[in-house]
Order: sequence, then C-alpha cells, then structure tokens
Amino acid sequence: MNPQPPSPPAQVCVRHTDRPTGLACTRCGRPACPECLRPASVGQHCVDCVRADQRSTRKVRTASGAVATRSATPFVTYALIALNVVVYAITAAQSRSLTANEQGSALFVNWVMYPPAVAAGEWFRVLGSGFLHFGLIHLLVNMFTLYVLGRDVELVLGRVRYLAVYSISLLGGSAAVMLLAQDSLTAGASGAVYGLFGAIAVILIRLRQSPNSILIVIGINVFISFSLPGISLAGHLGGLAAGTLATLGVMFLPEWLRARTPEQARSIGVIALVVVAVAALAVIGVATASLR
Repeated sequence: MNPQPPSPPAQVCVRHTDRPTGLACTRCGRPACPECLRPASVGQHCVDCVRADQRSTRKVRTASGAVATRSATPFVTYALIALNVVVYAITAAQSRSLTANEQGSALFVNWVMYPPAVAAGEWFRVLGSGFLHFGLIHLLVNMFTLYVLGRDVELVLGRVRYLAVYSISLLGGSAAVMLLAQDSLTAGASGAVYGLFGAIAVILIRLRQSPNSILIVIGINVFISFSLPGISLAGHLGGLAAGTLATLGVMFLPEWLRARTPEQARSIGVIALVVVAVAALAVIGVATASLR
C-alpha cells in the first residue's frame, strides 16, 4: 500500500501567523483571518487594502475648503455652550443667585470687561468676559443663538476655522469696547454671536443663496442694541465686523487672489484670520495706550 502524499501546509493569516485560514483578500490575494477582512462590493478586502484605499481617495471638502466629515455633530459648538454654562454656574454659586450672579462673585469681578483694568495689565478680561453673563435669561438667549448659528457655521468652516472665527469675533467685540466704551462693564458671548451672524451672511452669499433673512435678523438685533439701555452696542458691532471680515477672508479671499491649489487657498484663509486677529489686538493696544 502506497503512503498518502503529505498535505500542503495550511495557509495562515498574514497579520496573525498563529491562525490558519482558508480565506483571502479578493484585492491582494493574501490569506487573512475573518478578523482582518472587511466586506466589499465584490468579495472581501483585508484591512491593509482598506487603509490604502482610504489614503488614496480624494477627500470631500466644503465650500470653505474644510474636510467634510461623516459626523455632523457640532462638537465645538457644544463645547462652547458647555463652557459658558459652567462659568455661569460658578458665578451663580459664588453669588448664591441665578439672576444677580454678578454680585458677590469673585470670578465675575475678575473677568468682566473693564477697559481701565485691561489697560492695567489684566489682559485675560478680553476673552474671559465673553464667557460671563448677567443672569440666566442673558445666558439662555446667547446659548440658544449660538446653538442655532454655530451648528451651520461649524459644518461649513470646519471645527478649527470655526473656533478661530468665534474667537476673533469675541476679540473684535472686546476691541470695540476698549475703544468706544471705556467706562463700561461688559460681559457676554454676544460679540462672538454677532460675529456668527456675519459669518452666516457671508456663507450664504458664497453658496449663492439669498442672505436676506439673516440680514433682516442682523438689522433687528442692531436696532435693539441701539434702542435698549444696558446693551453693549460697541461689543455687538465689533464682533459683527470681526466675524464678517474673518469669514470673508476664508470664503472669498482665496478666489479673489486666484489661489491655484486647495493648499494655497487654505493658506490664504489662515493668513486672513491672523490679519483680522492682529488688527483687533492692535485696536486694543491703541485703546490701552490712550487709557494709560
């Protein structure tokens, strides 16, 4: 009786050499275990081929050049809302009041926008005041507006540039207060929110949609700022101007300067954001010199 010929050695997974397998990647043909295979339109691909395909696939970008993500969750907007709520909760706890949280709160006193204090070296008030609010109603109005506007702006601009536009708007509002309302005590996210109003208007124009509705809302809010006492008109207009200019720099300036590549367009947008931020800081510097 002739002995049976030896059977060929079993194939093993290329990533897990201790696992025999009868499966293989339909793209590269290498053996792979079930854990290392992913379903494909035809057959199954190993994880290495899947990664290589993802790297070679051209990324989808929004109108501003930001990479479009599958997740539309506005994480930055939620984080900003959470930070504002936390700061308000601290001031309310310190003052033991939901409506008069500015009274008896050390955090509120230390962060509120007061131009002479900024000129004396307390620069943290320039941004810190944007997270303070006079009472619960003030907080709720600003956070609702931030939620409504922020989701769309974040989706179009991308998280990093959205945060940059928000911060520059806040900086622009403080700069206007430093220059035009030097005896006032100012607090609130309104300057940054007005910047988002301007950002939405620019985005709608860039997408060739009618900005009439948002322009009407901006007009109504500016009228209210003029009409009601106790509202920082300078902070609102400064934030509106800074947010509008920053978004113009991202959405339109690359086209105006005839950027040839997406990388060049993104660089121009970043430079525009830096220029607007520096301009706001320059205004603060001029106001500081006048106060001193």
